[in-house]
Amino acid sequence: MLIARCCVDYAGRLTAHLPYAKRLIILKADGSVSIHADDRAYKPLNWMSPPCKLTVRPPEPDEVDATEVWEVEARSGDRLVIAIAEVFHDHQEPFEADPGLEKDGVEAHLQELLAANPTIFGNGYTLVRREYQTPIGPVDLLLRDAAGRYTAVEVKRRGEIDGVEQLTRYLDLMRRDPLLGDVAGVFAAQVIKPQARTLATDRGISCVVVDYDALRGLDDPSDRLF
Repeated sequence: MLIARCCVDYAGRLTAHLPYAKRLIILKADGSVSIHADDRAYKPLNWMSPPCKLTVRPPEPDEVDATEVWEVEARSGDRLVIAIAEVFHDHQEPFEADPGLEKDGVEAHLQELLAANPTIFGNGYTLVRREYQTPIGPVDLLLRDAAGRYTAVEVKRRGEIDGVEQLTRYLDLMRRDPLLGDVAGVFAAQVIKPQARTLATDRGISCVVVDYDALRGLDDPSDRLF
């Protein structure tokens, strides 16, 4: 964790610039880097998701005020350049292995019901396994379609941006496995927030809204208007 006066430039599918200001920079063990202001709750101003490479170098002559520069590059070619002018706090804290999020009863049961009914995601889908392990944790469901292509499904009660980010990290790692190939991604939830749907669409992830009561067989068709 670094608190520093810095400016940030992002170049990739879009460009963005943050002028010099005091900010919090978080570098995690998985290689991800995020830059935070003192507001916006958990949402960073800018970030780079793993896998990515961090290089620290001296500033160029035109990088005025900088004492060092962090260059973060993703496999896609996207780049995050952080010019650091003044450091106020620098702290490194090792973390123990995280056991992961324990799903509540509804979310766990929703996963179980979807595993038992994979055709919810389309004709020809079959379940390969639940809780498919990746190097950073288990993805909820691994399915296979009629053509033999694999699909990773992340299940939430409420679909928000952090769930899409979680599935993105799983997909990045799974797609490196030649036995799995180009794994498709599906974000499934009872409710999906518009921001999460937008991010998922941008990353090529499909969204599926599921009806928990219908899956449990509690949905009475006579109560429907259509």
